Amino acid sequence: MAQALEFFFDGEADTAVRALWQRLERAGVPSLATRSHRRHRPHVTFALGGAFTRQTRADLAAELSLLALPSIWLYTLGTFPTTDTHLVLTAVVDAELLAVHSAVHDVLAKKVRNPVAYYLPGSWVPHCTLAQEIDTATLAAGIAALHPAEPIRAEVDEVGITDTVTGEVDVLFSR
Repeated sequence: MAQALEFFFDGEADTAVRALWQRLERAGVPSLATRSHRRHRPHVTFALGGAFTRQTRADLAAELSLLALPSIWLYTLGTFPTTDTHLVLTAVVDAELLAVHSAVHDVLAKKVRNPVAYYLPGSWVPHCTLAQEIDTATLAAGIAALHPAEPIRAEVDEVGITDTVTGEVDVLFSR
């Protein structure tokens, strides 16, 4: 079982991403909304690992209450060079976003079992997943359905730990 630290978007950005998911579905591309537990909300994942203990969650909540959470500009439609093909909107990386990511990982250091390396500082590519585990032909159809993608400015309304199997979210911070 894995758990993810996810930063969820304000209503306007949430609606914009869900509209992209709907465009994918109409094009025959299974969006993130129809995968696994079907409880996905538009988000950017800041960390992924085995389990976040109750104390780690409390420490994260305390840190989040001190941080100024930046806007996240979802700007580039793309994919990652892996065999597990995802269609994503990547975020513009700026100093504020990296500072929050670093602060979160300072809290998580040595507290989360089996952290996924893709989300660690220096490796992380902030993104909002639109479709996952798709083949190359489906990826091409997805890009065709969404191109050109309009940039989305997302304010963070909520931060939580999501159980990746059930989709249940333990909210740590809310505006």
